[in-house]
Amino acid sequence: MTTAATHHPPGLRDHPRPDRLALAPLLTLSLGYFLVMLDVTAVNVALPSVRSDLGTDASALQWIVDGYSTVFAALLLLGGALTDRHGPRRTFLAGLGLFTTASAACALAATPGALIAGRLGQGAGAALLVPASLALLQAVYPDRAVRARAVAVWGAVAAVAFGAGPAVGGLLVAAADWRAVFWLNLPVGVLGLLLTLRHFPAAQPRLTPRSSDPAGQLLAVLGLAGVAGGLNEAGPRGWASPVTLSALGLGAAALWAFVLVERGLERGLERGQGARTPLLPPSLFRSRAFAATTLIGLLISFGYYGMLFLVTLQFQQERHFSALQTGLALLPSAAMGLLAAPLFGRVTARTGPYLPMLAGLLLGSAGFLGWTFAGPDTPYPALLFALIATGLGQTTTALAAVAAVVETAPPAGAGVATAVFNVARQIGSAVGVALFGTLAATSHDFSAGLRLSAGLAAAAFATGALLARPARPATSSTHPSRHGSCQHTEH
Repeated sequence: MTTAATHHPPGLRDHPRPDRLALAPLLTLSLGYFLVMLDVTAVNVALPSVRSDLGTDASALQWIVDGYSTVFAALLLLGGALTDRHGPRRTFLAGLGLFTTASAACALAATPGALIAGRLGQGAGAALLVPASLALLQAVYPDRAVRARAVAVWGAVAAVAFGAGPAVGGLLVAAADWRAVFWLNLPVGVLGLLLTLRHFPAAQPRLTPRSSDPAGQLLAVLGLAGVAGGLNEAGPRGWASPVTLSALGLGAAALWAFVLVERGLERGLERGQGARTPLLPPSLFRSRAFAATTLIGLLISFGYYGMLFLVTLQFQQERHFSALQTGLALLPSAAMGLLAAPLFGRVTARTGPYLPMLAGLLLGSAGFLGWTFAGPDTPYPALLFALIATGLGQTTTALAAVAAVVETAPPAGAGVATAVFNVARQIGSAVGVALFGTLAATSHDFSAGLRLSAGLAAAAFATGALLARPARPATSSTHPSRHGSCQHTEH
């Protein structure tokens, strides 16, 4: 067994001060996540231009938006497994390269089908990039206080990218056309690739490569694709649609089979009878801190992104804001990442992630309650508390949850552990958008549906607050891996 990974984080073997925040690796990892989060929302404001240019129907437009998130969610576990098997550097390079290439395909698309295919490729690249990014973050910053600051910057970049997406997309469409939204990704992606090659040296051979789990990988992809696809179809088709029910049924059946397969593989290993390592060891969830934090990730995405979807519609449909005006109106919420990051880094270095997590959940719940009194004629200044409180609460909670998952994840399984957390967030977002969209569409007026959804979002954050305190682990040290303690981490 080698302990080289413990003493020499990847890419920083010669760094003289492991207790100092190295900015170059952090910039590299942040650039990749910036692209992933920016394209979640920047594309939305370009849809009218896409429709007029390519003659796209409503169904194709739905998949231009939702195809990305569906593939992203479906392949995240596979991305985590590839990260643990082949090393985070290789997987990060592959994901960023695929995302950049797919962005070029989107920009060059001449038909709706080509654009959808490019968006699916972007989702696949993101599914490789995100768990590898977090695994590299865990390895590069082993000191808890430094890692808290790194997670704060990394998460703040993502929060700003997501919130600024509508404004950036609106500016690009106004200055050029919808293709500029995708062309922007190319120079940023190429820069990220060059920085990765420069600051993360090539990997050394792995001494005990992780065995594959093809059945688990197939079932995970089918299950998550079915659930995410069914939730995406619930909006335009309805919850009782045969397509929606079939997709959800297939996804649920595949996920149940996945659980049985993974449980059987882990039991076999425990008895010394198994040759394969499960894609997702069920023992991960024996950690109450990990299980509760993963559920909190689902709850905050359910509330925040579901409400962000409705608030965006209200600004455009009820208040008749343009795409650019809507993006600017949402900036008070998005800009909270710039405030939350430095505060989070300083507080977490002293208290750990759970106290900021609890504070963020309570603040977010109060902010969503503010939306329960809002209507189409409510003056915009009166909405600022709700926008600021929900943005600050969501960002603080997300940063704390990421820090908690990175802190509790076993080093040899960091890719899968962080992938599970991101799957939970993607599923929460899909459920929130589908459910809140349905409530708004079936209520007697849009504002009534928005207020009901705001109450559900507040309840989700309040439930997360109840989970946050019990989630505190008995010790802040990282849990050892049950099945991979002797695996050689990528250098």
